[in-house]
Amino acid sequence: MANLKLTLACWDYDRTRPLIDGRVQAEGIDLDIKLLRPRQIFQRMLDDKEFHVSELSLASYTALKGRDECPFVAIPVALSKIFRHSCIYVREGSGIKKPEDLKGKRVGTSQYSSTALVFMRGMLQHDYGVLDSDMHWFMGGLHSFVEPPLIPLNLPPRVKLDFLSGGQTLEGMFQAGELDALLSVYIPNIFLNGTPGIARLWPDFKAVEQDYYRRTGIFPIMHTVALRDDVHRENPWAAKSLYQAFSRARDLAVDGLYDTDALRLALPFLLDHVEETWRVFGKDFWAYGLEPNRPTLAAIGRYVHEQGLSPRIVEADELFARGVE
Repeated sequence: MANLKLTLACWDYDRTRPLIDGRVQAEGIDLDIKLLRPRQIFQRMLDDKEFHVSELSLASYTALKGRDECPFVAIPVALSKIFRHSCIYVREGSGIKKPEDLKGKRVGTSQYSSTALVFMRGMLQHDYGVLDSDMHWFMGGLHSFVEPPLIPLNLPPRVKLDFLSGGQTLEGMFQAGELDALLSVYIPNIFLNGTPGIARLWPDFKAVEQDYYRRTGIFPIMHTVALRDDVHRENPWAAKSLYQAFSRARDLAVDGLYDTDALRLALPFLLDHVEETWRVFGKDFWAYGLEPNRPTLAAIGRYVHEQGLSPRIVEADELFARGVE
C-alpha cells in the first residue's frame, strides 16, 4: 500500500529539522513540508484549513475547542515553549514600577488572542490580581505589520479593546506617550535600538520566570501540532505516527545540545546554559505528551475561559487525539 501523502506546515526549528532533512520519517506517511513562519501558518490554517497538518497556536486551538467550533485534532507536541515575563515593556514616566501598576493603563498588543498574551494575562491575573478589564487595550501593528485577529473575537463587555487605524502603530503611540505599556510577542524595534524611555517591567526576568516555574509548574507552550479533522477521521492511525515522528525528531535535537564537537566554538557558555536548564527543569525539559505538560495545559484551558475567548473551561484531557502516546 502506498504511503499517505500529507502536507505539513511548520517552521525550521532544531526539533523539526530531522523531519525536514529526512533523518526522521513518519511511518506510513510521506510529508510534503512547507517551511513558513508561524504567523503565516496560523492564519492560513485557521482561515482556510490549507494544510493537512500544521503547527498551530495553542490558545486558538483551545478556544475553538471550547466553542465547539474546532475543525482540527491536535497531538501533544510542543513545538514552541517560552516564558513571557520578558515580553512586558513599560514607558518611562508611565508610573509602572510593578505589575499592579498596570491597572488603569493603556496597553498595546499586536495580537490580543495569541497564546503569549493569554499566558501573560493569566499570569498577571493569578499572580498579581491584574484583570484583563483593568487595562485599556489597543491592538495593531507593532511598527508596520498589522495582523488580523487569529480567531473571531467576541469579548465580554468588561474588556475595552480598540483597534488601531490608518498609519497608527503601537511603537509610534508608545513613543508619543499614548500607550503606557506593550505586551508584545515580538521584541519592539525601539527596545532593540536602545531608544530611551522603554524598559522591561522585569529587568531580571530570568529569575522571575524561574520562580514562576517552581511555584506553578507552568512552562508555557505556544504552538502545538494539529491535523485537519477530516484527515484524522479518514486516517485515525496517522496521529500516532506523526506524534512518534515528532518525538524522534525532538530527541535528536535535544541530544545534539550536549554534543561537545558541535559546540566547540561556543564552549563553555552553551554547556553552562544547558546544565542550568537541566538544574531548573530536569533532563526532560522539552517534554511532549499530556502528563508532563498537564499544569501548562490546565492553565491554558482555564485562561481562555476566564479571558472571554471560550464559553467554558477546556480540560487538559480533551485537548489531544487519544491513544497517540
